Amino acid sequence: MSTVHATAALLPEPALLRAHLRALAVLDGAIGDDPRSTRYRFDAGWGPGQEAALMENGSGDEFSVLFTPAGVLIRGFDHESQMSPHATDDERVWPGVIDDVPSALRPLLDEPAFHDEGLGTPRVTACLWRETGDTAWRTGPDIGFPSGSPDPDGSGHLFRLLTDRSPEAVQAHFEDHYERPVPLEAVRHVLAGHPLTPETARALNPAALSDEALLGRIAAHPEVASYLVCDGEFDPDRTDPIESITLPAGLPAEPVAGCGAGGTHYLCGPAAPDGARPVLYTDSEGRASLIAESLAEALTLFIALPSWHDALAGFRPPALNADYLEDNPDHPAVRDRLLAALRLPPATDAEVLSRLLTTAARTVPDGFLPSVRDEEDSAFEPMLRLPAE
Repeated sequence: MSTVHATAALLPEPALLRAHLRALAVLDGAIGDDPRSTRYRFDAGWGPGQEAALMENGSGDEFSVLFTPAGVLIRGFDHESQMSPHATDDERVWPGVIDDVPSALRPLLDEPAFHDEGLGTPRVTACLWRETGDTAWRTGPDIGFPSGSPDPDGSGHLFRLLTDRSPEAVQAHFEDHYERPVPLEAVRHVLAGHPLTPETARALNPAALSDEALLGRIAAHPEVASYLVCDGEFDPDRTDPIESITLPAGLPAEPVAGCGAGGTHYLCGPAAPDGARPVLYTDSEGRASLIAESLAEALTLFIALPSWHDALAGFRPPALNADYLEDNPDHPAVRDRLLAALRLPPATDAEVLSRLLTTAARTVPDGFLPSVRDEEDSAFEPMLRLPAE
């Protein structure tokens, strides 16, 4: 029989559990086509000093894991369980399930989100907790589980990915849920706590970060479009460059956006379904540089590092981006909001700067420094400059 008692013995330390739940939320958001329909979510601002990991399977089953200064409370609800308040004659929580929850954590069960209208008790069939400083997970010690079910309180299926945290188990879950392959290495990457890069996000769901999908989200989101035009210098309506260009390797270069200063962004290479194409930028003064390995990476650059031109000119932190942040102190919040709207992974200035410089350095050796079409000796100058000593 699978019950909370078995679950308690298999759960990791709270810090590891928190990291795993965050990873599940990241994976679900990256793999799914609609972030609003994900099963796993993580809310870092659930309440003052509180974080919440939430799971809803869309069929009435759910759990919440609340992380607070006083400890951690896990509430699970199996809507078909005989232990559900809806299945009991008095519509009360099954005896013993929450009777021993310590007073420091008990108020967490009063959260309105965990109550049904007209029902004076929380939706709960399984409950575990661990106070700060405790050395083990606790449950009600004297629960009389109903007979006839191998999973009477629902803990076996509700917490399956919390007790078996292997990449293989997580991969199998998401493949079954989304009915398509999910690459194991990408799952391992996220579960290990590594940042969700555009490359990993694309591996988890190629269609979500395709050029077409990203341009569609820009068009559908006024705040994103306005920011990109003004601060990101990326206007998808400007696709008529001042001069036609050609690349040394003969790769096609498709104008995808321009800016008010006369610059143009190009997608380089043949278009392919869900395939990433490097992004080349040319300015109006005869300079050019690769700036990203994909449109997703380029949009992340424009949003996270609006002073990327200065980075190519040799500026580095703390001077880099300093003036922009002084004029736009709310930029970190705007950055996170816009990246989320485009379904792009979170990114730090350091990560974005490192990717930019690595990509820009291959402009010349890899054959991406353009020339003006049908003009001799018309090669552009590389934009990348090393910092002054």
